[in-house]
Formats: sequence, C-alpha cells, structure tokens
Amino acid sequence: MIDEASTPRLASVPLVTFEHVSCSYGSGTVVDAVDLVVNEGEFVGIVGPSGSGKTTLLRAMLGAVRPVHGEVRRRAGLRLAYVPQIETVDWNFPVTVREVVAMSRPSRSWWPRASEDEIGEIDDVLDRLGLDGLGGRHIRELSGGQQQRVFLARALLQKPDLLVLDEPTAGVDVQTRHEILHVLADLNDPSGAGIAIVLTTHDLNGLAAHLPRLVCFNRTVVADGAPVDVIRPYFLERTYGAPMEVLQHGGMPVVVDQGVEDLRLRLGRRGA
Repeated sequence: MIDEASTPRLASVPLVTFEHVSCSYGSGTVVDAVDLVVNEGEFVGIVGPSGSGKTTLLRAMLGAVRPVHGEVRRRAGLRLAYVPQIETVDWNFPVTVREVVAMSRPSRSWWPRASEDEIGEIDDVLDRLGLDGLGGRHIRELSGGQQQRVFLARALLQKPDLLVLDEPTAGVDVQTRHEILHVLADLNDPSGAGIAIVLTTHDLNGLAAHLPRLVCFNRTVVADGAPVDVIRPYFLERTYGAPMEVLQHGGMPVVVDQGVEDLRLRLGRRGA
C-alpha cells in the first residue's frame, strides 16, 4: 500500500485547474461550482455515490465535456491518458492484447504497418506491467487484473503526465484490487519522475483509505484532503446522503454503513 508518511511531497505544479466549473446535460446540472487543482506527481482519489457526476468530472478534466460555467485549465503541452471502466468493454471483440495497446496510436491503420521498434515499445510496456508473453493472447483469455493492466498499458504507451482512471477496481476481487493499487502506486512513484494519477472509486475501505489525497464528491467538492481528514461521518453523510460510522483500525479509517450496522444489532437482539 502507499505509505503517506514516507512519501516526499513534490512542489505544487498545477496540471489541471478547475475554477468554479459547472457542467450540464440538457437542463440538469451534474457538476456544480467545482474548484479543484491536480498537481504534478499527485495521486488523487474521487469518491461519491453512483450518479454523483464523478465520470463527468473526469470527462471535463480530459476536455471531452465543455463546462457551461467556469473554466478548466490544463498545463501547456499536458499529455493525458484515460482508462475507462473495463465493465464497458466487449471482451468478445476479436483483438489481441498487443492490438489493444496499439489502439492508443492516433492512426487506425497503424497496427498492420508497425515496425519492430514500435512492437518492441508495446512489449516493453506490457513487460513493465507484468504482462510479458501475453501480447498474442485474446483479451478474453485474461484474468480481470490482467485485463485492467492491458488498458493501463494502452494508456502508458501515450507517455502521459496525468493518468485518469474511471473505477479501476470495479467488479474485481480483493486480490486483483490489491494488484491494481500496487501497480498504480509504482507508476505514481512520488520519489522520482512518476505519473500523476486521478481515479474514481466506490471502494472507501479497500482503495480510497490508502490514497494520499481524497476528494469526496457529489455534484460538487464536499471535502478534499488526506483520508484521515476526509473520511469522517460529517463529510460522508453529506456525500452519500446516509449516516456512516468511521472506526479506526491500525491507524486507518474504516467506514461502516450505519444502516447495515443497526440492522445487524436489531437481528442480534431478536435472536437473543
């Protein structure tokens, strides 16, 4: 996991800046008056319920959605790469691992004319993510963690300054979630020339609590800071609209859904 205490802080160099940004689809505002800065080398998690506008926030960061109010500023020459939710991928599409990674190239006709150097570059990225020897495999034949790493490899081939991921651990088991978090921590590598990372997640305990910086989001920024400062009942209730209890375990916050805990206690009393 990421050790905040031993993580050196880099000088704050803004990569993306939101200034009072609002975004709408039709007449409905889905992102409202957001002020947010993502700095060079940061690892930021964005948490919030389904339908809270997290994906729209990412799309505005990427420039795929234009604000109806405010401004999103990106550092000149900023290279961004995006990893979508793997649940949206058609795993039966007839394509190999190496071909998926090659799709990050701007020309669709690039792959048939790829040089040995270009193919070598793809294989180097696959090796870096522990996918060596799998370039010729159909993507359907991979495990969930390997499939997620294939799309990470596709993003990394673009040599990004900022990597943006939408729910990278959705639908995966605990072991795969840990694998993905370790891979992302290695890519971020704050001690050197690491990649800045922004991701969305529903996973408060398994993922969000381990990140250096966390943003609670529901149409707007509810709280922004270290998990120990952000994962608190007041902010979580404002974010999720339901009471949640926060315990401390091993120096880390652990979120307990208060409604589930109340039901457990009632059932326990009934059986007594």
